[in-house]
Amino acid sequence: MKRDELIKLVKNMTLYEKVSQLLQITADFYSEYAEERTGPLSDMGITEDDLYGVGSVLGISGASESIRIQKEYLKKNRLKIPLLFMADIIHGYRTIFPIPLALGCTWDTNSIEEMARISAKEAAVSGIHVTFSPMVDLVHDPRWGRVMESTGEDPLLNSVLSKAFVRGYQSDNLKDNIYSIASCVKHFAAYGAVSGGRDYNSVDLSELKLREQYLSGYSSAIQEGAKLVMTSFNTVNGIPSTGNKWLLKKILREDLKFNGTIISDWGAVKELIPHGVAASKRDAAKLAINAGVDIEMMTTCYKENLEKLIKEGEIEESLVDESVLRILELKNDLGLFENPNRGANEDLEKNIVLSKQHRDIAKKISQQSIVLLKNESVLPLSSKELVAVIGPGAHSLDILGAWSWKGKSNEAVSLVEGMKKISDRLLITKFNQSYFELSDEELNESLSLAKKADKVVLALGEESWMSGEAASRSNICLPPAQVELFNKIKEVNPNIIVTLYNGRPLDLNSIGEAKGIVEAWFPGTEGGNALAEILFGIYNPSGKLSMSFPDSVGQVPIYYNCENTGRPYEVNPQEKYVSKYLDISNYAKYPFGYGLSYCKFTYSNLRINNPVLKSNEKVIVSVDVCNESSRCGVEIVQLYIRDKVGEVVRPIKELKDFKKIYLEKWENRTVSFELNEQMLRYVHSDMTYSSDEGEFVVMVGSNSQDYLEIEFLLDK
Repeated sequence: MKRDELIKLVKNMTLYEKVSQLLQITADFYSEYAEERTGPLSDMGITEDDLYGVGSVLGISGASESIRIQKEYLKKNRLKIPLLFMADIIHGYRTIFPIPLALGCTWDTNSIEEMARISAKEAAVSGIHVTFSPMVDLVHDPRWGRVMESTGEDPLLNSVLSKAFVRGYQSDNLKDNIYSIASCVKHFAAYGAVSGGRDYNSVDLSELKLREQYLSGYSSAIQEGAKLVMTSFNTVNGIPSTGNKWLLKKILREDLKFNGTIISDWGAVKELIPHGVAASKRDAAKLAINAGVDIEMMTTCYKENLEKLIKEGEIEESLVDESVLRILELKNDLGLFENPNRGANEDLEKNIVLSKQHRDIAKKISQQSIVLLKNESVLPLSSKELVAVIGPGAHSLDILGAWSWKGKSNEAVSLVEGMKKISDRLLITKFNQSYFELSDEELNESLSLAKKADKVVLALGEESWMSGEAASRSNICLPPAQVELFNKIKEVNPNIIVTLYNGRPLDLNSIGEAKGIVEAWFPGTEGGNALAEILFGIYNPSGKLSMSFPDSVGQVPIYYNCENTGRPYEVNPQEKYVSKYLDISNYAKYPFGYGLSYCKFTYSNLRINNPVLKSNEKVIVSVDVCNESSRCGVEIVQLYIRDKVGEVVRPIKELKDFKKIYLEKWENRTVSFELNEQMLRYVHSDMTYSSDEGEFVVMVGSNSQDYLEIEFLLDK
């Protein structure tokens, strides 16, 4: 349909029909069994008739079910406006990929795009139109459970990966490509800065910091064409996002140029009441519609109050008209008026979902996301070595993560399964050990196996419920039972390689004496195969951390690009009167950008072709990277900048570019980066965006703490 036809359609709608389009409810309201609808309908005060005016549905899955619901809906909808089906496709539909924090560790836009494209294809043939992804909340505090949904702590990395997510989901032609789905970027805004790392908590952030660090991920997704934005649960400048007119209309609509659909998070409109900015559902509806929220998810403040507010002259009907038009435009962008069932197809669903091709790609991406944190000459394993495989993660199929909505753990591959495909020299625990308890029998068996083995693979970590939404933790250490197991095994065999399944950076000091540590995150359906091939050196690890691991939970929030102080730690860490702790360093245990390989990469000869950068020109920064080993491998070369003097205090370093390179054994290669004036711009105190003349430091290396550096001058 053309835009003028959509406008005409809005004019033909009754006020009741328009308000109904602004409501989103869950799939259980449309159960084919009438008795199953009774509870949800009465709980929300919705009638059977109301169901056939609702604009969108959350959590539908399966082609046959979506086709049935759409058909039933269109029979009873006066104007034949199709339903939108939305869902949380966060890192895979049925073929589950690594959690987003792990995907960030790939530093690979092609892999992220491929993951999103496969997720979209599986979701689309299963009847879904919209995914609530990517989550681009910048994160600094690993206590917050939702760090698992983010791609990390850096604005640039988050930005380039957010674009890749959107490209993969939406493709080049959303309307005609039935294997694509619309992307909803979330959570707007700054949800990752919640106080104390506690979910749903408040955010206290300056506008400068908001613009400088937190907006870039959303902005990039919007530039790439994301069709929806979801509001966040937190406050910004003391006002909850869902009722924040400045945030949604000034920042999102005007500054970021977003013209798509804004949807609340689950229940967030009604939650304006406990936030204390609305006294009633009527107040909440008025605040949210004035702020520009188009779709209310799973509460009925709009349904119960918008018509009355309009009739009593408290809000303009044009606000509702604008929201309805945006919703209809989204449906039109998806081609639903011409094809209400779009990509839903039971035959394609059987052939595409969880196909071997998709599983193979999931394994490849999982391998790219796994980070080798420590290796004291114990990895890779040899198939000739006798290896004990013990610990709660050995047989675990709980490796999909908390947001694997349609993923099935019984379709996942365990670490033991993966290792058995490679070696028959394994001593495998017979127990499915608990992450939290260790029986005497389990301990005795583990010690017996460890004594016989050349090396021990000790599989530790978190269960999936321990991270994700509503899963904040004050203590991010491994559970005591796992520490006890580690310490007991160390006494009989010090050659321990710890593998970790988890959804956040952890405090790993309790296993600091491990000879090897492999961070596998929640690696998805093919996780066991991917991890096993890394352990045996079939795949050479290349992942680099997208979020810092603290040396102690007392350091958090911890991140590499902190601002300088008047008494900087770096000048003299031994001096007392500098910004530091008395009992620990300021540095992360494993910093942003860190990750080892089975190769030894060395950096040398950092140079710049011109020490003075002029506006409208560029300079070339080059470094030699050598693979000083007898095997090939991948290295992620990272470039950071420091602005030595700014109008406001600047970070001690900022990632500005990176390149993922493949090096043959013993190969030496020159890696070059282009620098221009635009890369040196930042947000000033008056909220303008520009660069300052003066001295800069450019740093190039393997991570945010190990690098070479050289200075240059910006002369505008």
